[in-house]
Amino acid sequence: MKFTAAINTTLLVICLLASPVVLAYKRGISLDFNWKFHLGDVSGAQARGFNDQDWRILDLPHDFSIEGEYDKNNPAGWSGGYLPTGIGWYRKHLSVPQKWQGKRLILRFDGVYLNSDVWVNGQHVGHRPNGYVSFSYDITPYLQGPYGGATLKALILLCELIIA
Repeated sequence: MKFTAAINTTLLVICLLASPVVLAYKRGISLDFNWKFHLGDVSGAQARGFNDQDWRILDLPHDFSIEGEYDKNNPAGWSGGYLPTGIGWYRKHLSVPQKWQGKRLILRFDGVYLNSDVWVNGQHVGHRPNGYVSFSYDITPYLQGPYGGATLKALILLCELIIA
């Protein structure tokens, strides 16, 4: 019994000592600020060089449907508060510093509404059919040079870049 207690105590101490070391190698950076937004579908908006100069700048969380008019004929109906639905594009321009080279970069979303697609530098990274669920993508293979850009066709709540 004493041997088992000693092992459990030793494992607990090792875990407690190791935790800060492991956490020190991962850090998250909020990407909730300065997103470009356009309501409606836009052909080619996922492309790296797409001109989004006239798009609105906003911070997350953002829900474009609550900016619309309440109407009993809107497709969302009663369950969606009679608000309009549709497609919204969000774009974020990132500069990837030299010190991140060799690190793994994970783009984490804390909540995105229905049918999201994510592109990085014009390359499709993933699709989520479900809404309001957290998910992440390893975007390391999609980054090129000093510029990294994330494009999302959906509604975003919160977004974070994890450097590991």
